[in-house]
Amino acid sequence: MTGQVRFDSHASDVVAAAVGLVNALTPGWRRGREYFPPEEPERLRVVAHALRDWRAPVAAEVAELAQEAAALRVVFELLADGALDSACAEVNALLKRTEAVPVLSNHDGDEWHLHFHAMDAGFARSWAAAMATALAVALGHGYADRLGVCSAEACDRVYVDVSRNGTRRFCSTACQNRVKAAEFRRRKSAVQD
Repeated sequence: MTGQVRFDSHASDVVAAAVGLVNALTPGWRRGREYFPPEEPERLRVVAHALRDWRAPVAAEVAELAQEAAALRVVFELLADGALDSACAEVNALLKRTEAVPVLSNHDGDEWHLHFHAMDAGFARSWAAAMATALAVALGHGYADRLGVCSAEACDRVYVDVSRNGTRRFCSTACQNRVKAAEFRRRKSAVQD
């Protein structure tokens, strides 16, 4: 292990997928510019990418996932506001609504592994249940401070901090560099005045 935080291999991957889905399908701000989720067919591509290209979703599934992404975003926003109890209550509501249930599976020739949705659940509900459970794993193991919303001005993309020291504040290096450049310009201007 490199010192990076991993909740467990499956939960870490699913939390990362949740971050990708929220960032792809929820409007707001991204790197200093207003962000609108893409339209078809680009929307299908960004969702497939966020879900690690497990399989290409169809338009109806993406529409359902967009609703789930909005609900997942609420959890990240509550955590960013320091409202852990409310975030946990929101995750519990997501778990209940998606009917998340642990199931052992060995599909596609894989070894037995744990899924968090009923085997007969549709694509979108399966992913929503898995993401709600992965967030529950993170929150239940004391990693609430590893989930956040970018602190750069004009950006509200979410992130998961898997670094060793857990001090991440930005969704990307681009936002971090924007903030550093703005601070540098501010200090330089203050010195010249």
